Amino acid sequence: KTKLENLKKVTQVEFSEEYYDEPEEEHKITKVKKFSLKPMNVDEAILQMQLLGHEFFMFKDDTSGKISVVYKRRDGDFGLIEPDDEYTLFIFRLPLFNPENDVTYLTIPLGIVLFSDKIITICWTDCEVLKDVSSNRIKNISIENFLTFILKIMSRTDSNFLRYLKEINRRTITIQGELQMSVKNNELIQLFNLEKSLEYFTTSLKSNQLLIEKLSKMKGIYLDEDQKDFLEDIAIDNRQAIEMTDIYSNILSGMMDAFASVISNNLNIVMKRLTVVSLVLNVPTLIVSFFGMNIQLPFANSGWIGTICVSSICLVATFLASLILKEKPVREKRKKKKKTKVKAI
Repeated sequence: KTKLENLKKVTQVEFSEEYYDEPEEEHKITKVKKFSLKPMNVDEAILQMQLLGHEFFMFKDDTSGKISVVYKRRDGDFGLIEPDDEYTLFIFRLPLFNPENDVTYLTIPLGIVLFSDKIITICWTDCEVLKDVSSNRIKNISIENFLTFILKIMSRTDSNFLRYLKEINRRTITIQGELQMSVKNNELIQLFNLEKSLEYFTTSLKSNQLLIEKLSKMKGIYLDEDQKDFLEDIAIDNRQAIEMTDIYSNILSGMMDAFASVISNNLNIVMKRLTVVSLVLNVPTLIVSFFGMNIQLPFANSGWIGTICVSSICLVATFLASLILKEKPVREKRKKKKKTKVKAI
């Protein structure tokens, strides 16, 4: 019983005031060391650290110009600490129209480096999109909001892609009309160059689509609701441009195969006509060739009668050639047959 009573008792422990008011130790900077950072590479920095006998060494990288720290690890190897620049790099493809090249429609890369306080655009040549940006032809464009500025450039890029695709379609129709009576390959070469342009457009639009899809998921990129809606509209326009490019490419490839056959057929028709002409002209040549320098030609002493006979033979040959080369309107005959059948019924 005494043991149970002792366990039930609550013991009280009193702490002195010194226990609560014990001051914490404060660490102060007791030494400040300043030294100049010499540009060097990592190997030189490790050598300097070993010569000084330190566990770490701060230096300035001679290639990047960044302040870095090399240190000795517990396993005996070395580590390197480098500062990370907070920037985001975008690479976007822009359409380019250059009438001086054989392939008039091309694409060029546009690099956009986004910092927290500035934006840098890099491009190796000028194009219509950049001219619109520099001349302030894009509605409500401003660099106050960097993300909105980038989205405006993307939207104008998609608009130019769609406009250039319509121009390619119009040029294709024009070349199609010229190809129907063509015998040479000039029009086919023009179609081949347009097909190259469509291939460039397809590759660039698909890479732009990947960037548009990843833009909202990038680290450090925060879009508000208006910017997200704007980005969705840009993605829709870009997908529309991809579909138009695929359709025009399929049409153009099929058209080139068809008109290659048309050109060869036109060439065969020309060769047929030349062959008929040469055969018809051989008739008077054959008649005249029977007579030589030692045989007197008929009607040689009859004045203009011989000339008239030779001329009449040439006229008859020309008339026969025109009859042979005359194209018969097959379609008109078929229509007439159909009309006669309808009347007979």
